[in-house]
Amino acid sequence: MIEDDSWDVIVIGGGPAGSTTARYIAKEGLRVLVIDGRNPIGSPLQCGELVPSNDEMRRLCPNVPNMEDLFRTPENAISRRTDEMHLVPPSGKPLKYNFEGLILNRVRHDEELVKLAQSLGAQYLLGKRVEKIEGTCVELKDGTKLNAKIIVGAGGHNDPLRKKHWNVTSLNIPVKFVLMDGDFHDAVELHFGSLAPGGYAWMFPKKGGANIGLGIQREFSKGKSINTLSKEFISKYEGNITYRGAGSLPMSGSIKSFVKDNYLLVGDSAGMVLPSNGAGITIAMIGGRIAGQVISEHLKLGTPLIEYENRWNTQMGKVMKNSKRAFSLGSIIFRLPDWIINMLFNRFSKPFIWNAITCRSLFKII
Repeated sequence: MIEDDSWDVIVIGGGPAGSTTARYIAKEGLRVLVIDGRNPIGSPLQCGELVPSNDEMRRLCPNVPNMEDLFRTPENAISRRTDEMHLVPPSGKPLKYNFEGLILNRVRHDEELVKLAQSLGAQYLLGKRVEKIEGTCVELKDGTKLNAKIIVGAGGHNDPLRKKHWNVTSLNIPVKFVLMDGDFHDAVELHFGSLAPGGYAWMFPKKGGANIGLGIQREFSKGKSINTLSKEFISKYEGNITYRGAGSLPMSGSIKSFVKDNYLLVGDSAGMVLPSNGAGITIAMIGGRIAGQVISEHLKLGTPLIEYENRWNTQMGKVMKNSKRAFSLGSIIFRLPDWIINMLFNRFSKPFIWNAITCRSLFKII
């Protein structure tokens, strides 16, 4: 039970963004409280669980410093490793690429991030939901009132701080997936075309099984529901389904401004998902570290909070810009008939497609 009602910082949401923000604030000896409606954090599972390795992240986000300090994924949170990605058109003939990735046990991964933040002094209040935020006060649904100098919204695209104090909208793509027991090859798969209109489907192999699902843009689905589309795709694989999950991803990219007065947004609530590939876990953690560092400097040294946006743009601005462009182009291409998409996936287009997926300039030589 949390007895104190006054904090340096309150973070709403204890996912990768919120726990990373809290970790870097607590590291500086400041008093930070994380509030999350879930108990425990990490459940229920809501994503595909794939993240790049640290070496791959250095290639994807070259302006982000000190990856080893930020990404400390313990072995017990890694289900399987991969060194290959298949991008699969409707024909089923994949383009194959080298890609170093980790398929997580996402629940355990988020639990480990909580433990890391707690080890530095961050405190957590679980199973509690926020009713409203006004000024420096966070009021919970049970009537409890807590105060903080800085309040951070890390509660996803439905974050209460964002909903109350930011007049922004994002394109939210619904996703449905399953965990399936069975034998699967080592490569991760991304599938494109009418089977996942405006988005993609995936198969990410795990230890003894796989995470299989898809995300779509409803406006391109021609009346087909995500339930129907996911059932059709998942049925292509053989195995025993042990878990069914769903969620949504904000796919418009980062919003224009993350800071308003003593409020900050981070992670999904700030649109920190790469639209061209749906990557959000590592991107949220990058944003969380920057937010935590700037908040600490603000409270100790008077650094303006707007420095959070400046550092984000330095580290991730180019990557996000490339990803938004690739997503806009993909949204045009992937509404085309499957036979045209099949033609576009060929050995000549192979490097350009990879550049789009990995958020590089389309014409950069690999």
